[in-house]
Amino acid sequence: MNKKARYSDEELEEFRSIINDKLKVARTEYTALMDQLMNKDGNGVDDTSPTYNKVLDEGNANQSKEEMIQMSQRQQKFIRALEGALLRIENKTYGIDRMTGELIPKERLRIVPHATLSVASKNARKK
Repeated sequence: MNKKARYSDEELEEFRSIINDKLKVARTEYTALMDQLMNKDGNGVDDTSPTYNKVLDEGNANQSKEEMIQMSQRQQKFIRALEGALLRIENKTYGIDRMTGELIPKERLRIVPHATLSVASKNARKK
Protein backbone atom coordinates (compact mmCIF):
# COMPACT_ATOMS: atom_id res chain seq x y z
CA MET A 1 0.00 0.00 0.00
CA ASN A 2 1.35 3.41 -0.96
CA LYS A 3 1.42 5.64 2.15
CA LYS A 4 0.93 9.38 1.69
CA ALA A 5 3.26 11.74 3.55
CA ARG A 6 0.67 14.52 3.75
CA TYR A 7 -2.82 15.49 2.65
CA SER A 8 -3.23 17.07 -0.79
CA ASP A 9 -3.89 20.78 -1.17
CA GLU A 10 -7.52 19.99 -2.05
CA GLU A 11 -7.92 17.89 1.09
CA LEU A 12 -6.29 20.63 3.16
CA GLU A 13 -8.80 23.13 1.75
CA GLU A 14 -11.66 20.84 2.83
CA PHE A 15 -10.24 20.78 6.35
CA ARG A 16 -9.65 24.56 6.30
CA SER A 17 -13.35 25.04 5.54
CA ILE A 18 -14.40 22.72 8.40
CA ILE A 19 -12.04 24.50 10.80
CA ASN A 20 -13.17 27.99 9.75
CA ASP A 21 -16.82 26.98 10.31
CA LYS A 22 -16.01 25.61 13.78
CA LEU A 23 -13.89 28.68 14.56
CA LYS A 24 -16.75 31.02 13.67
CA VAL A 25 -19.14 29.16 16.00
CA ALA A 26 -16.53 28.94 18.78
CA ARG A 27 -15.78 32.68 18.63
CA THR A 28 -19.51 33.51 18.70
CA GLU A 29 -20.01 31.28 21.75
CA TYR A 30 -16.95 32.77 23.45
CA THR A 31 -18.24 36.31 22.85
CA ALA A 32 -21.67 35.35 24.26
CA LEU A 33 -20.03 33.87 27.37
CA MET A 34 -17.90 36.98 27.87
CA ASP A 35 -20.97 39.21 27.45
CA GLN A 36 -22.76 37.19 30.13
CA LEU A 37 -19.76 37.35 32.44
CA MET A 38 -19.56 41.11 31.99
CA ASN A 39 -23.33 41.23 32.59
CA LYS A 40 -23.87 43.43 29.55
CA ASP A 41 -27.58 42.68 29.51
CA GLY A 42 -28.18 43.04 33.28
CA ASN A 43 -30.90 45.41 34.45
CA GLY A 44 -29.17 46.48 37.67
CA VAL A 45 -32.10 46.12 40.12
CA ASP A 46 -30.63 43.18 42.08
CA ASP A 47 -30.60 45.09 45.38
CA THR A 48 -34.43 45.25 45.57
CA SER A 49 -34.86 41.56 46.51
CA PRO A 50 -35.25 40.39 50.15
CA THR A 51 -31.99 39.70 52.02
CA TYR A 52 -32.32 35.89 52.44
CA ASN A 53 -33.15 35.37 48.77
CA LYS A 54 -30.39 37.78 47.83
CA VAL A 55 -27.79 35.65 49.67
CA LEU A 56 -29.04 32.50 47.93
CA ASP A 57 -29.08 34.23 44.56
CA GLU A 58 -25.55 35.55 45.06
CA GLY A 59 -24.36 32.01 45.91
CA ASN A 60 -26.00 30.67 42.77
CA ALA A 61 -24.67 33.57 40.73
CA ASN A 62 -21.12 32.96 41.98
CA GLN A 63 -21.31 29.25 41.13
CA SER A 64 -22.78 30.06 37.74
CA LYS A 65 -20.07 32.67 37.15
CA GLU A 66 -17.36 30.11 38.02
CA GLU A 67 -18.87 27.65 35.56
CA MET A 68 -19.02 30.35 32.86
CA ILE A 69 -15.39 31.28 33.51
CA GLN A 70 -14.38 27.62 33.10
CA MET A 71 -16.48 27.33 29.93
CA SER A 72 -14.94 30.50 28.50
CA GLN A 73 -11.43 29.21 29.29
CA ARG A 74 -12.20 25.90 27.54
CA GLN A 75 -13.65 27.80 24.60
CA GLN A 76 -10.53 29.99 24.41
CA LYS A 77 -8.32 26.87 24.44
CA PHE A 78 -10.47 25.32 21.68
CA ILE A 79 -10.13 28.50 19.57
CA ARG A 80 -6.34 28.45 20.00
CA ALA A 81 -6.27 24.76 18.98
CA LEU A 82 -8.30 25.50 15.85
CA GLU A 83 -6.04 28.45 15.01
CA GLY A 84 -3.05 26.11 15.44
CA ALA A 85 -4.68 23.68 13.00
CA LEU A 86 -5.03 26.49 10.43
CA LEU A 87 -1.34 27.25 10.86
CA ARG A 88 -0.51 23.57 10.25
CA ILE A 89 -2.59 23.73 7.07
CA GLU A 90 -0.53 26.74 5.94
CA ASN A 91 2.67 24.80 6.72
CA LYS A 92 1.24 21.68 5.01
CA THR A 93 1.85 19.67 8.18
CA TYR A 94 -1.86 19.35 9.03
CA GLY A 95 -3.20 15.89 9.78
CA ILE A 96 0.18 14.34 10.55
CA ASP A 97 0.33 12.43 13.84
CA ARG A 98 2.96 14.17 15.97
CA MET A 99 4.02 10.87 17.56
CA THR A 100 4.20 8.53 14.57
CA GLY A 101 4.50 10.93 11.62
CA GLU A 102 1.70 9.05 9.86
CA LEU A 103 -1.51 10.61 8.58
CA ILE A 104 -4.38 10.89 11.02
CA PRO A 105 -7.49 9.32 9.42
CA LYS A 106 -9.78 11.83 7.68
CA GLU A 107 -12.77 10.59 9.68
CA ARG A 108 -11.07 11.65 12.92
CA LEU A 109 -10.03 15.03 11.52
CA ARG A 110 -13.57 15.75 10.33
CA ILE A 111 -14.84 15.18 13.88
CA VAL A 112 -11.84 16.64 15.76
CA PRO A 113 -10.23 18.98 13.23
CA HIS A 114 -7.62 20.23 15.69
CA ALA A 115 -6.33 16.71 16.48
CA THR A 116 -2.56 16.24 16.44
CA LEU A 117 -2.69 12.55 17.38
CA SER A 118 -4.47 9.55 15.91
CA VAL A 119 -6.74 7.62 18.29
CA ALA A 120 -4.07 4.89 18.58
CA SER A 121 -1.37 7.41 19.53
CA LYS A 122 -3.67 9.15 22.00
CA ASN A 123 -4.50 5.83 23.66
CA ALA A 124 -0.83 4.82 23.72
CA ARG A 125 0.00 8.10 25.49
CA LYS A 126 -2.59 7.44 28.21
CA LYS A 127 -1.05 4.07 29.17
